Amino acid sequence: MRTKRFIFAAVAASTALALAACGDDDDDTTTEPEDVEAGDFEEGTTMAELADAGSITIGTKFDQPLFGLRGPSGDPEGFDVEIGKIIASKLGIDEDGIEWVETQSANREPYIEDGRVDIVVATYTINDERKEVVDFAGPYYEAGQMIMVRADEEEIESPDDLAGKSVCTVEGSTPAQNMRDNYPDANLELFGAYSDCLEPLRQGQVDALTTDNVILAGYVSESPDDFKLVGEQFTEEPYGIGLAKGDDEFRDFINDVLEESYDDGSWVEAWESTAGEVLETPEPPEVDRY
Repeated sequence: MRTKRFIFAAVAASTALALAACGDDDDDTTTEPEDVEAGDFEEGTTMAELADAGSITIGTKFDQPLFGLRGPSGDPEGFDVEIGKIIASKLGIDEDGIEWVETQSANREPYIEDGRVDIVVATYTINDERKEVVDFAGPYYEAGQMIMVRADEEEIESPDDLAGKSVCTVEGSTPAQNMRDNYPDANLELFGAYSDCLEPLRQGQVDALTTDNVILAGYVSESPDDFKLVGEQFTEEPYGIGLAKGDDEFRDFINDVLEESYDDGSWVEAWESTAGEVLETPEPPEVDRY
């Protein structure tokens, strides 16, 4: 298990989260599948089909510490991954029955629409534009946009300081759209993945990276001598689980699973074994059954 690390006070102050203490190498984060069969679900539903197949395809990030990062096994690790495992377990599907597909911000909706994945759990902010083409269960976590700069940067302290600066973020993301809408004087440099911004920022080719606080906190925890967070979060980003548009039964099922995970402690266990290695455990958000 990865060792918990302390990151600077800006993370705690800006996200209202305190830093965690050292981890326990004996923790077991395996999610056991439920004793579930296809017949436990109404015939013809997505739940029955997945339970009958004994497999599920889940899209997630492979480059984001704490939430979805490819591990030594080749499979991703993180809070989003653990949430995916919880959902699979309620379908009677064990970890060997999960196919993980790397999704980036720009391809999450197409992968759902094309049926390439059954669900997407990938730091996926719920918003009205996306809800026109896909549905969401959740939210299961509330994040917020922040700014990461080099550790020796002194001029940038808020998004208002980004005018005329080169700012890296990801095409198809809500942080990119927020910058276009509200901070148009910033010079956006758009990449496919947030990790693509790290070396340009480290080398001074861009001045800042902006995305959700928890994503940036993961990068800072890995490279505290290179990067720091500045200012406070300036958006609200409710993370949801993306699924096919109009699949109301599946959305209700996932929402039920999330609420059950809040009550039985599996949500907390998932957090504390992943993102909780750096950040304090928050209260889970209320599920929006729109």
